[in-house]
Amino acid sequence: MTEAPELIEAPLTQAQLAVRYEKLCDDPCMTSVPGKIEIDAWGRLLMTPVASYHGLIQGRLAHKLKVALGGEVFTEAAIATPTGLFVPDVAWASETFMRGYREETSLMHAPEICIEVVSPANSRKEMTEKRDAYFAVGAHEVWLVYQQSKRCEFYGPAGGKPASAYAVDLADLFA
Repeated sequence: MTEAPELIEAPLTQAQLAVRYEKLCDDPCMTSVPGKIEIDAWGRLLMTPVASYHGLIQGRLAHKLKVALGGEVFTEAAIATPTGLFVPDVAWASETFMRGYREETSLMHAPEICIEVVSPANSRKEMTEKRDAYFAVGAHEVWLVYQQSKRCEFYGPAGGKPASAYAVDLADLFA
């Protein structure tokens, strides 16, 4: 039997984060934990409860993406990155992406669009780190959706963009 290390000596790798997340998914004690669970680079669990309005916005985004783009839409897909295992609120993937990564419990590559619905508990630093992490594993765009000010920010790997390159009508998202 292999003995567990006494402490974590260095940030966990993308593969190690994915294995930890898979173990959480298989743990019957974790099945009734509400909210999403993420893992930082040092293996610490980050748990975020969500309000119903947050879920409503997620649902609307998922619907709009599916109608406009086809493909597949994830709500809370686990994505292992070099800096942590993060779970965007919504992600959109093309059929091409799905052919390559459909069976992964923790995605080792980000779908084309990763969306974070910003909550009052989030920090600018956290959103920047997540955005950079998604781009590091292949996201084409990251959207930040602000519930309180009812606005969206769009980012590509080179930085902020005035609009998404994907034709999705968000006009009544906050209606």
